[in-house]
Amino acid sequence: MAVEIAMLHDVEKCSACRGCSVACKQWKNLPADNTPFDGEYQSHKDLSSKTYTLIRMKERMVDNKVRWDFLKFQCMHCGIAGCVLGCPTHALQKEETGIVSHSNDKCIGCGYCEINCTFGVPHVDPETKKSTKCNLCIDRVTKYIENGYDRKYMPSCAKTCTADAILFGTREEMVKIANERLEVLKKKYPDACTYNVETNNSIQGGAMMYVLPYKPSVYGLPDEPQLAPSLSVWKDKIQPAGKVLIGAAVVAVAGAAVVNTVTGGGKHGGDDHE
Repeated sequence: MAVEIAMLHDVEKCSACRGCSVACKQWKNLPADNTPFDGEYQSHKDLSSKTYTLIRMKERMVDNKVRWDFLKFQCMHCGIAGCVLGCPTHALQKEETGIVSHSNDKCIGCGYCEINCTFGVPHVDPETKKSTKCNLCIDRVTKYIENGYDRKYMPSCAKTCTADAILFGTREEMVKIANERLEVLKKKYPDACTYNVETNNSIQGGAMMYVLPYKPSVYGLPDEPQLAPSLSVWKDKIQPAGKVLIGAAVVAVAGAAVVNTVTGGGKHGGDDHE
């Protein structure tokens, strides 16, 4: 049985250097996004088919002082992932390691993953018509596990982080560190909490976890993450109906071929006698 792994972002340690974003683009060979300067420090406003991770930056007043809040945003690799449940071709899979992987070959670009994701992470590329997202450097993680958790094979973003704000290891280890860090933060920030660590919600935690000084909504995260309501409609009605229609279409095509062979053969035979 594979060991579950996880990534932990200690928000209070993040300096927003964005080295993780650069490392991700470099390792994945992702092109640059056209992001016009609008006077704000945050260069990328959202994830895209060309940007798999970014640093959210929020400037606000706390106790009459300016405070910056940073958050590394990417795929959460949910325990129960809406994108996986919504994908009709099984292009998205929940691996034993906890990673939600993506198969470009199986993807048909339907966008159901985009619609059903709790966090709005996947995006369909307008050129390739394929859905894309972070796969937690699954190629590197495979070597990481095979080589006895060798740190040089950690995901590129975690390996690059100089502030040790991004940690990576077994999920058990990351949960332990998250809870220890939370005890320290609670002394200064009463609203401090962990995020995606607990598995008692509808998405059952995930492989991307956080330690937050403030409540999740401050960082643009849902306080109580839930699976998209559209999933129940998709799973219970649309998807089953689609399978029936696909099956009926296959039968219809096969039947038409048989009928065409029989009737067509007879007609051609008759034409020969004329």
